[in-house]
Amino acid sequence: MIATIRAFFLARLLREKVLLAGFVVLSAAVWLSSLSGRTGRMVRAVRSTTVALNEQQLWLSNRASIEASAQAAAGRLDPVRTLDATRLLAEISAIANETGLKNTTSGEPRDVSSGHFSVHTLQFNVTKVDWATLKQFYLALGKRSPYIGIEQYRMQVDRANPALLSASFQISSVEISRN
Repeated sequence: MIATIRAFFLARLLREKVLLAGFVVLSAAVWLSSLSGRTGRMVRAVRSTTVALNEQQLWLSNRASIEASAQAAAGRLDPVRTLDATRLLAEISAIANETGLKNTTSGEPRDVSSGHFSVHTLQFNVTKVDWATLKQFYLALGKRSPYIGIEQYRMQVDRANPALLSASFQISSVEISRN
């Protein structure tokens, strides 16, 4: 087979030989480019997996100290003062009313439970509020720490009135089961 291909190639004119050689070189370049791209993706995937496995191993090797730290932190919390999803919504609404927030909306609370702990998350939005009132709300939430915490906070200027703000909070609370 190689002999027939060689005979075919040698029987061609010089310009046809150059053209055929160019096609072979171009095909090899495309193939090598594809191979290098796949190799690069594989190397990145291996590195990413290695980093993830090392991180998981670190967490697993420190499991005892993490659990001891969690138990110590839980021991400092008063289970009576922890909030379930309904109490979180009621507490946030009460703080908003105390600080004078008027245009508020809240989403549905989301719950994540694991054993003795439950974490309740609530999206809380405030529109058309001045900076002083928003700051009072923030400070009032801070007084309820560590039972209530702010996970995310976004603030933007109201388009209709630049003196007013709109803010979005993702607020969470932890609940310790009272068994």
